[in-house]
Amino acid sequence: MRETGAGEGMGTHGGTDRGAAESVGTDGRALAAAVRSVLARVDAHARRAEDRTRPTEGDAPAGTDIGTGTGTGYAVTGPGTLDALVRCFGLSAFEREVILLAAAAELDPTTGSRCAAASGDPDRAHPTFSLALAALAEPHWSALTPVAPLRRWRLVELDDETRLTTSRLRLDERILHFLVGSPYLDARLHGLLRRTTAPDSLPASYEQAASRVAAGLAGAGPYAPLRVELVGGDLRSRADIAAAAARRSGLGLYALAADDLPTDPVERDRLARLWQREAILLPAALLVEIGEPDREQAAATDAFVESAGVPLVVSSLDPRQTARPRGERVSVPSLDAEEQLGVWAHAFQDVPAVSEHDLKDLVEQFSLPPHLIRSAGAAVVRDLSGDDEPDAAQLAWRAGLTEARMGMDELGRRIEPEAAWGDLVLAERQLRILREIVAHVRQRATVYQEWGFEATLRRGLGVTALFAGGSGTGKTLAAEVMARELGLDLFIIDLSQVVSKYIGETEKNLRRVFDAAERGGALLLFDEADALFGKRSEVKDSHDRYANLEVSYLLMRMEAYRGLAILTTNMKQALDTAFMRRIRFVVDFPFPGEAERAEIWRRVLPPRAPMKGIDPAQLARLTVAGGSIRNIALSGAFLAAEEGDRLQMRHMLEAARTEYLKLDRSLTPSEVHGWV
Repeated sequence: MRETGAGEGMGTHGGTDRGAAESVGTDGRALAAAVRSVLARVDAHARRAEDRTRPTEGDAPAGTDIGTGTGTGYAVTGPGTLDALVRCFGLSAFEREVILLAAAAELDPTTGSRCAAASGDPDRAHPTFSLALAALAEPHWSALTPVAPLRRWRLVELDDETRLTTSRLRLDERILHFLVGSPYLDARLHGLLRRTTAPDSLPASYEQAASRVAAGLAGAGPYAPLRVELVGGDLRSRADIAAAAARRSGLGLYALAADDLPTDPVERDRLARLWQREAILLPAALLVEIGEPDREQAAATDAFVESAGVPLVVSSLDPRQTARPRGERVSVPSLDAEEQLGVWAHAFQDVPAVSEHDLKDLVEQFSLPPHLIRSAGAAVVRDLSGDDEPDAAQLAWRAGLTEARMGMDELGRRIEPEAAWGDLVLAERQLRILREIVAHVRQRATVYQEWGFEATLRRGLGVTALFAGGSGTGKTLAAEVMARELGLDLFIIDLSQVVSKYIGETEKNLRRVFDAAERGGALLLFDEADALFGKRSEVKDSHDRYANLEVSYLLMRMEAYRGLAILTTNMKQALDTAFMRRIRFVVDFPFPGEAERAEIWRRVLPPRAPMKGIDPAQLARLTVAGGSIRNIALSGAFLAAEEGDRLQMRHMLEAARTEYLKLDRSLTPSEVHGWV
């Protein structure tokens, strides 16, 4: 007998047997007739066992094809589910009857006594392979082997596999329910697999990608692997495309995390066979979602994918590094502005207060995958259902921010921007540059797309800035002001934490940051740039070469970033001029003079605070930057509150001593003269 592979049977079952499976759920007469036909063979064998030399009238002689309509008149046409089982698993006529004999034990209460009579042993009141070989049509020993369909696909099971022919033969519960028209996912796969459904609509480019995936799942020849690699985008977008492809192919889709695959070969093979059987019965395709597996898990994933003989999609951010056949490779496409506008418009079709101009603003700022845009629309509809009347456009922007920041919180420190331009104490020259940076971000769509500069410049369109100055001179505060002006989140990325001593890890960490930020809702502030930047080192060894590659990678991603990326440094003079040329704006934050320090003191001290004798002009004699001024003012306020007194210069003096100790400095008499 030729063993039919699971992939070969899949195509037959997927297109024609779904209706048959539904019909048998309402009418089991066809299955009952097929079971009676097999039991008639068992009865005939029992009668022949009583008298093999004198067949009585009405007995079916040995070799009569009972069940074909020529011997007893029993109907043999099985239900659609039985026919599907035969075709999909390549069962012979004998194996088909073995299935029916095992099913009879569950469906017909007389089966036990009839099996005992046929075997001549009252202790064998159940189906066995021995009885099947003796009583059923066209028997062949190869049906009993572990590699034949019955046992390979666990269609039937033996109570004791050491007694092959005499052990009780049971029909697998999943197969029994399939035959009677009650399909479901095998309970042994619950917790490992989850059903994945396609959204009602997808952008045109996603639909085209789904068509390519569906073509790959169909295969292009008898030896073509029924698998596709789906790379790029985010996890949910890949799942949506795979689900749409499965729907086009007439299949369901289940997802499996690669991290859940067993590394033990025996357990993995058992899981693979169990799923392949389910893929044929449902029918369905499998989506294997790969994260960042270690070497052992990656090898287990490769082995599982390689063994799959049924439609399978491998989902990963990057293409797999494997020498084994991959099948078709499809990349998740990037949505152009028109497609994004269509997705936003569809998501906000129930919110007429969000105008087309508002939608264009959202498209210009955010680059979200369709499922996050739908989530943002649903959030706005929910928030508008309240009694108050919030601004729908503002709610839409906030919803976009909420969806865009997903994945960023674990990569950096998010600051809710509250500071305004009035909180900055800087010279007009610096303020002008900061406002120019804001204009570059706000008007980039107009200049690049509408005016056509994107086509002529092509590269280096990101807005990059370097903030240089000592600690506490207002670099972070300036970034916060700009984030508030642009309506964005401010994420502070500590480069000293991103840089790794392991080759390639720094780029990987930076990539994670920029990939998450590309959704458009963040102003990125890379703090402590001195950890990565410096004079371009002479390449003496591999570490020097890779250090320069890390800097180049950071600048490349900053130039390509569609938002605003800022680097801060305390040592501008240490930066290589070749790197400086790739940064669009450089803003110097000088140490504040006495007049600027006095103004900072006036703005730091709130009018509601109870004060006595506080003189900002005297406080400005402290030679500290704005960050230290804020620390001293706050510490002095706590000292006064603890005493139950008003805030006085003596409290400021005590707080200043503490701050100077932290800075490894000592207060000079000229700084505190006349304070107390």
